Amino acid sequence: MGFVVGLVIGLIVGLAIIVLFVRNENSRSKLRNELAATVAAFARMTVEDSRKILPEKFYPSWVVFSQHQKLTWLNQHLTKIWPYVNEAASDLIKASVEPVLEQYRPIVLASLKFSRFTLGTVAPQFTGVSIIEDEADSVTMELELQWDANSSIILDIKTYLGVSLPVQVKDIGFTGVFRLIFKPLVNELPCFGAVCFSLRKKKKMDFTLKVIGGDISTIPGLSDAIESTIRDAIEDSITWPVRKIIPILPGDYSDLELKPVGILEVKLVQARDLTNKDIIGKSDPYAVLYVRPLPDKTKKSKIINNDLNPIWNEHYEFIIEDVTTQHLVVRIYDDEGLQASELIGCAQVLLRDLEPGKVKDVWLNLVKDLEIQRDTKNRGQVHLELLYCPFGMENGFTNPFTSNFSMTSLEKVIKSGANGTDAIENEEAAINKKKEVIIRGVLVVTVISAEDLPIVDLMGKADPYVVLTLKKTEAKHKTRVVNDSLNPVWNQTFDFVVEDGLHDMLILEVWDHDTFGKDYMGRCILTLTRVILEGEYKDALPLEGAKSGKLNLHLKWMPQPIFRDS
Repeated sequence: MGFVVGLVIGLIVGLAIIVLFVRNENSRSKLRNELAATVAAFARMTVEDSRKILPEKFYPSWVVFSQHQKLTWLNQHLTKIWPYVNEAASDLIKASVEPVLEQYRPIVLASLKFSRFTLGTVAPQFTGVSIIEDEADSVTMELELQWDANSSIILDIKTYLGVSLPVQVKDIGFTGVFRLIFKPLVNELPCFGAVCFSLRKKKKMDFTLKVIGGDISTIPGLSDAIESTIRDAIEDSITWPVRKIIPILPGDYSDLELKPVGILEVKLVQARDLTNKDIIGKSDPYAVLYVRPLPDKTKKSKIINNDLNPIWNEHYEFIIEDVTTQHLVVRIYDDEGLQASELIGCAQVLLRDLEPGKVKDVWLNLVKDLEIQRDTKNRGQVHLELLYCPFGMENGFTNPFTSNFSMTSLEKVIKSGANGTDAIENEEAAINKKKEVIIRGVLVVTVISAEDLPIVDLMGKADPYVVLTLKKTEAKHKTRVVNDSLNPVWNQTFDFVVEDGLHDMLILEVWDHDTFGKDYMGRCILTLTRVILEGEYKDALPLEGAKSGKLNLHLKWMPQPIFRDS
């Protein structure tokens, strides 16, 4: 009997083990199939699918989504024909670059020319290509290029002392994007009239300078001067929007040449919360602004000593050649006197994001490097007012004078909207007498109230009042003191006579009144651009330099434009 029971139990247990084993294998097989299907789905994913699943902000900084296709076949052919390309292109490049080198020649040198120029035996490698769809009568192609060259380039440098130095440019490493434009498209082979080529973007450009038979460091500053000259020459001769035109079919291709298309008006207002680069004291910040990084096209602000919240309120104008690709770059430095300035941070604005004829007020976060998009460290902010005015724009604010008039683009906007106050109606008369418009008037400021002011007293309250200052004229007004309140109401109105509205600004500082002094609570800084354009507005402005709080203001502008000989 016991044997039978044991046999039955053994059979049952054995069958149970078999059933569990089969079910486990079936489950594992199902999981493997699902995993294979998932892997296959990932293999079929496109870049757009990846961006839909996970936004770009969640990717690490080294992940880059490329729109370019591989060009292995082109690299193979280029390697074969490179000796012929080297021979043909070397003389062409030498002839086109040499005049630009002379243009940017350092003042310490008497001449700067090539004594030898060959591209070497190593062909560049194209790492990708993309087609840009823009105009209907052209084809635009962008080629990513990487080149570790063994070029033989020797510069013949002569100083004013009669010393001749042969300087070798070696160890060239370059990564960038070249742009080719085939335009116009025609119904005759090869189906396009001309080819434009340009260096669309420099990602990396390294090289070494060496005096043949000597040491370049024996002449202080020579290496830096020559390197700067070479980089400026490349920027001015071939970097986009500069382009070289090669006619393929007979015709007039002047419309392909580089031409200004508009003016960018920039007001550098201020910066705040800048990173302190000094061990003792505070940084001495100044700003460098450019659209094209050439010495004669770069603007530099004044230096504000010992201040991490500098106010500049300076105006600049930049000529724009291609609004779709160009951008404004702002770099904030800490002045170190005789030593090299230290970068605090930088920012950029894409010009295609600006609405023509509209003033854009922006605060830009500063980053360490414009190529690293996900820099989360707080380096401060810079405040700009931007206005892009295309040439020949048909609207209500076209320049009532000639282009020779000494007026900024912003002044032209304000001037044209001044409700019939144009003093000169005849354009020919304007040519004979050069004028500069001054936006003069009365600024009426009503300080309504404040909300959620920070606590500065030990008792948890404050006795706030506001000091209003017109920066340029230093005219001041002060509200009454409201006792024991973090949400004071003033409803006081003040008038300021403004002599030059476009170049002035209003500073409102909130203070806590104490019996034996006062405590700073925060401030608001306003340019007068908005109130001049809108005439009147009401707004709540957050306090700068405070953990909380905002000011409720009402501003009104009563214009009285005048003119002066410039």
